[in-house]
Amino acid sequence: MRTRRMLTTASALLLAMTVGCSSTQQEERASQHERNAAAQNEPAPSPTAEPAPTPRRTSSFPSMRGGGYLWSWLAYPTGDPSSSALGIEKGVPSEVRLNQPFDYKIVVTNLTNISLQDVVVQETMGANMRFNSSTPETSPRNSVLTWALGEMGPREVRTITVNATATSVGSIGSCATASYNSELCATIPVVQPELRITKTGPAQVLACDTIQYVFEVTNTGTGSIDNVVVNDTLPSGLKTANGTSDVRFNVGALAAGESKKYSMNVEASGGAGRYVNTATASGSGGVTASSNEVVTVVSKPTLQIEKTGPATRFLSGNAAPATYEIKVTNSGNGVARNTVVRDTIPAGATFVRASDGGVANGGAVNWNLGDLAAGASKTVTITMSANVPGEICNTATASARCAEPVTARACTEFKGIPAILLEVVDAPDPIQIGETTTYTITATNQGFALDTNVLIVCTIPGAQEYVSSAGATTGTLRGNTLTFAPLPRLEAKQRATWTVTVRATGEESVRFGVSMDSDQLTGEPVRETEATNQYP
Repeated sequence: MRTRRMLTTASALLLAMTVGCSSTQQEERASQHERNAAAQNEPAPSPTAEPAPTPRRTSSFPSMRGGGYLWSWLAYPTGDPSSSALGIEKGVPSEVRLNQPFDYKIVVTNLTNISLQDVVVQETMGANMRFNSSTPETSPRNSVLTWALGEMGPREVRTITVNATATSVGSIGSCATASYNSELCATIPVVQPELRITKTGPAQVLACDTIQYVFEVTNTGTGSIDNVVVNDTLPSGLKTANGTSDVRFNVGALAAGESKKYSMNVEASGGAGRYVNTATASGSGGVTASSNEVVTVVSKPTLQIEKTGPATRFLSGNAAPATYEIKVTNSGNGVARNTVVRDTIPAGATFVRASDGGVANGGAVNWNLGDLAAGASKTVTITMSANVPGEICNTATASARCAEPVTARACTEFKGIPAILLEVVDAPDPIQIGETTTYTITATNQGFALDTNVLIVCTIPGAQEYVSSAGATTGTLRGNTLTFAPLPRLEAKQRATWTVTVRATGEESVRFGVSMDSDQLTGEPVRETEATNQYP
């Protein structure tokens, strides 16, 4: 708000400049000087307002400056320097010569503690007086001299020097007038507060991650803003920890240049997807701002697992190993971090080895695969054996951060092979004709499976005659062939024994023959002979 007060006066100051003045005129002039001197010695009233700023130039008023001049003064607009704004002093020579140039002075003083605007001094010269020059310079117009002094600071003094010439004998004179403007100003700052809000957040996260958004609201303008509020409406699929989607921060007042930060944590309740939103800030006076657009892509890993292995393995003297291949694939669109594969070793199986640094511990083998990128696969193997026949099944599990665990199962039938060893031993050997010897027949199942219907058939040589038989089953003699009834079951690692006693009937090195057959044997029966020496 600016208030303008104009104080203007146009009082005439007539100073008689005479050549050969009369006594009456001299008395009047002396009286005027005495009055001026008395006014100069009066103390000025003390101001009650705030102290004035330091003036550019100061001087007391009236000064009665001397310098060989006769001085007169006038205070505008009241005539009293203590209550006036502008003072004018005029100094003239006591006398001048005809047609000889002379100087006189006009001194202008700002009597106040404020600036005066548009100060103008005008001097009207008499008819018998000719203007020559002045400082500051001016040009007469119809015998009127004008000096536009402009602004005068508090207590500032300006001096005008005029050079003139008297054109006739007698007395000469001139009149001075002054005008000014005075302003009472009040400065009110004009401010324009402005809001700026920025929002930052991660560009990409996993579905199980906590998403943190950070807001910074700043008053980038001038002047403070009250009642600042930040609002953020989350897109569908994002929620705060307490399940809300409308977020509000009461910032309060923001001074010019001040910033405040806020943060919030949200969860991707909607799962994988692309989430876009902005925040807004508002304050008193209708000041608003919108943040930059924040895009967060939420991805999710998806694991798949495959396990393959042999359907059948046969047991032999040593357990036949089976190698299983486990393939883990991330078919999702996010990184499967800290991927782990675990394969449990089932009962009846024995761990042999594992690839890719697999470690057996606590009845299971574990692989730490690290991070598995979207679309990537990793394959590991495990080798196990079994000592007994039967079906062995084991399960592998793959897990990773933010991914559901997956499992795969593979089974192998470990089959035992019946492996029967046939042995024939005679005792004693050699024998004399007429003496007897006994053949011991042993069938041993060295395999890992049951053998059934084991059949033993003996062939007695012609130089021998049957005496008796015994054993696991009963024998029947037909001619020189002794056939034992089939043995229904011969378990793995078990044995069965039969004996046949014969008498030597002739001198000869004979061959006692035995054959063995069973349900599990394929091809020709197993044959074995035992040589016996017979002498007279």
